[in-house]
Amino acid sequence: MLSKIRKPGHVIPTILLATKVVRAIDLNLDDTDSIKSAAKTAATEMMTYYTGYRPGDNPGNLPDPYYWWEAGAMFGALVDYWAYTGDSTWNNMTTQALLWQASPDANFMPKNQTMTEGNDDQAFWGMAAMSAAERNFPNPPPDQPQWLALAQAVFNSQAARWDPTTCGGGLRWQIFTWNKGYGYKNTISNGGFFNIASRLAKYTGNQTYAEWADKTWQWTVDVGFLTPEYRFWDGADDATDCKNYNLIEWTYNSGVYLLGAANMYNYTNGSDIWRDRTLHILNATNVFFSTDPEKVMYERACEPVGTCQVDQKSFKAHLARWMAATTQMAPFTYDIIMPRLRTSALAAAKTCTGGPNGTSCGLKWTEQKWDGNRGVGEQMSALEVIQSNLIHEVAPPVTDANGGTSRGNPAAGSGPNGRPSGSGDASQGKSGDFRTREITTADRAGAGILTTLFLAGVVGGTGWMIYEK
Repeated sequence: MLSKIRKPGHVIPTILLATKVVRAIDLNLDDTDSIKSAAKTAATEMMTYYTGYRPGDNPGNLPDPYYWWEAGAMFGALVDYWAYTGDSTWNNMTTQALLWQASPDANFMPKNQTMTEGNDDQAFWGMAAMSAAERNFPNPPPDQPQWLALAQAVFNSQAARWDPTTCGGGLRWQIFTWNKGYGYKNTISNGGFFNIASRLAKYTGNQTYAEWADKTWQWTVDVGFLTPEYRFWDGADDATDCKNYNLIEWTYNSGVYLLGAANMYNYTNGSDIWRDRTLHILNATNVFFSTDPEKVMYERACEPVGTCQVDQKSFKAHLARWMAATTQMAPFTYDIIMPRLRTSALAAAKTCTGGPNGTSCGLKWTEQKWDGNRGVGEQMSALEVIQSNLIHEVAPPVTDANGGTSRGNPAAGSGPNGRPSGSGDASQGKSGDFRTREITTADRAGAGILTTLFLAGVVGGTGWMIYEK
């Protein structure tokens, strides 16, 4: 997932930093109320960028320069926020955004993204819906798409795009042939699919989802995107049969597979295979934490060389979110994960002194002061790492068999309004058998973000952080 070039004006000149009143977000990690207050401050600042609730605007969309996927990630963060804090301030906006962007087929393929949507973009909205189901986020009206059914619809539409004609399988980055990157198969698109499949397996108990999670994991290994050291490359072009790897490492690639593996560990009742995979991924994330004793999270591919683009400034949010959730699916990880989230949260909070309100958070937490960067990604990252420290205060994700209230539709997303002919209403049943089919030419006409920069630009901007074989 690559981004537009940030527009001028998003980095505040250094001379202004000296005159800014330093307020910071006060954070005491031993005080639940303090964590909730800090999270609310970070969330409030984040929502100053959102305009979709205004009359005449498009619910769920963020303004330029932010891509559609990041809005989905942001509303996923607000689902977390409600679950962690109990504060419903943004619940109505979150529900409105998710339902508006669900699309007529209720699978997050809205007409406003017809020309640009990629598999990874769709996955982020699907993961937000999955979180809503797992956390018993207030359900939509009965006549609207339901959280579980939305996640199932994303899974179904992406399973139909699995493409064995190149690289032995996998999802392409882009959905549509006209978008740059259609020939690129990448880790985040397949990781999002793996993440959703594993969580659906846990939620519904349906073995078919687990089989797809296994299949996706094995493909990731076989194609070489996951190294023997459990580090993840970004992807490869299928013109080389995915042999010429893009060796960039991003935090969110490790995170998306980490939570998927943890869910598979839980689903399989603690199997040794998935325990080992979860632990190996977690240990390999050491590369994303500073080497000083405090071990603060950083985006190693771009932060040290100052080349993080708009999308990449949000990636730490996702690793923090998925690390915290992993502690509930694989409790043996708790003592490894929480010290890292604590030190990172404290460092992040110290950067939140910028902007007109004195609560904009910076990008480089390792500096423990505002660095002049501010935006949705920076704010979402600080929010997620701060509120993740409340994970021990909330119950684990619910399931069909254990308190889940969201209604499902195993055939969702495969026909008009998510209901194929004769499948019945989405309210019929909470889980069931997945229906798949052969991939068609139309299915292969797909995947996309319309980026202004592609792989060469990203590789050129990551400098020394490319990991050598």
